[in-house]
Amino acid sequence: MIPVAAGLVATWLAAATAAASDDTFLAALEADRRPLVVQALPATPATLRTTLDDSLAAPRDPAQIWAARQWHNAMEPALSRFVQDPALRTELLQRIYLEARLAGLPPALVLAVIQVESAFRADAVSSAGAVGLMQIMPFWIRELGLPADDLKDPWRNLRYGTTILAHYLAVERGDFTRALARYNGSLGKTWYPERVMRAWQRHWREPTGAGRATVQR
Repeated sequence: MIPVAAGLVATWLAAATAAASDDTFLAALEADRRPLVVQALPATPATLRTTLDDSLAAPRDPAQIWAARQWHNAMEPALSRFVQDPALRTELLQRIYLEARLAGLPPALVLAVIQVESAFRADAVSSAGAVGLMQIMPFWIRELGLPADDLKDPWRNLRYGTTILAHYLAVERGDFTRALARYNGSLGKTWYPERVMRAWQRHWREPTGAGRATVQR
């Protein structure tokens, strides 16, 4: 049996180490929170601008850091299939978690969309001209950003993709099937939402207690 004093010291050291680690993790999550500069274009739906503005204004809750760390540990093994570099995997997971939370999306859903869209290739370009991790069409730069925005920059691409998907989810009143079909440009069909949902369920299982939104059919 460990003496009481030794046990208290061990507990204090563990707590101090966890606190320092949490501070580092929070700093990483807060990195590069610069918002997209949204131009006030008449053609841009007001709900889309509101989605972005509201998500950026959301306060950061330090109490969620532990859940973020658990999520990272759960997702990291699956991501290693696609991203070999451990440092890049860590940064990518941190950014995905941050951008998903800013947009009010389940982070694991964003992982599933990226898997289906680009297999985590930041330089991917489709035959239709969609670019990057979340396969953003270049016309979105006119709607949401600046001409200088590089959609192959994975962090900017994530900001665009999560903002657009959150907008469609709001338009469809929480119906993930229809929101994902809109994101893909195949509203009225279910093959794309089904692919994303399969990827979500098979490869990106949430840690116990993390919660998952109910998919409406």
